[in-house]
Amino acid sequence: MSQTSTATTARPRILVSNDDGIFSPGIKALGLAMSEFADVTVVAPDVEQSAVGHGITIRRPLRFKHTAAAGFGDIPAYRVDGTPADCVVLGVQLLGRPDLVVSGINLGPNLGDDLTHSGTVAAAIEGLSLGLPSIAFSQQSGPDGEYDFAAGAAYAAKLARQVLAHGLPPRTLLNVNFPSRPASGVRVTAVGHHRWEDSVVTRQDPEGRDYHWVAGVSRAEDAQDETTDYGAVQSGMISVTPVRLDLTARDLLEQVGGYLPEV
Repeated sequence: MSQTSTATTARPRILVSNDDGIFSPGIKALGLAMSEFADVTVVAPDVEQSAVGHGITIRRPLRFKHTAAAGFGDIPAYRVDGTPADCVVLGVQLLGRPDLVVSGINLGPNLGDDLTHSGTVAAAIEGLSLGLPSIAFSQQSGPDGEYDFAAGAAYAAKLARQVLAHGLPPRTLLNVNFPSRPASGVRVTAVGHHRWEDSVVTRQDPEGRDYHWVAGVSRAEDAQDETTDYGAVQSGMISVTPVRLDLTARDLLEQVGGYLPEV
């Protein structure tokens, strides 16, 4: 059975979150675009939470505060001193279940193996874990690091309408990435093999003590394959990837079972 909205004549309810923080221009563009056809509530981190993954805060209390300074006009907006997943949990539990969870628009793409640490995608994962259809949106930056979210936000609104109308299979979200330039089209893609080749830069503080930066170089094994998310975005296409939260390697169950040692 699909995760679909139960709303019929009423405007759908959409919860908007992100990992760049409530003052990001990407979430403002997304929230305003969704408000054209839905009742929107924004719940986002009070500061940037990029690359925190699907972390949930359980060792300290969380603050949930209404804010009128984020530029959302009449859209109710709340900031949370926690992770993107925290924001979705609090938004659903304190404000009521929405018909759809959307996350983004992230400053920078979330492609390939980046999905495992993306806070943007984690907000959508938390939505689907609560039984709600969810979509994550991210955008590639331009050559000078600039962003224009107008076209991406407009497409996000169109796609959200379709998901509200047709639903998504259980435990499945959509991960959407926009290219930096005007899109030449849209493609349904597979998760590619884009990753970061990590390195550690060690320096010293003024007192002579070592500190470390985790750095990295972007690598993609299938950069020319337009059937993958990375390849599609690199070619100027919008990438829409259905992502299923099922981590079991089912094709290996019998093989692994065949060599397990006895207890």
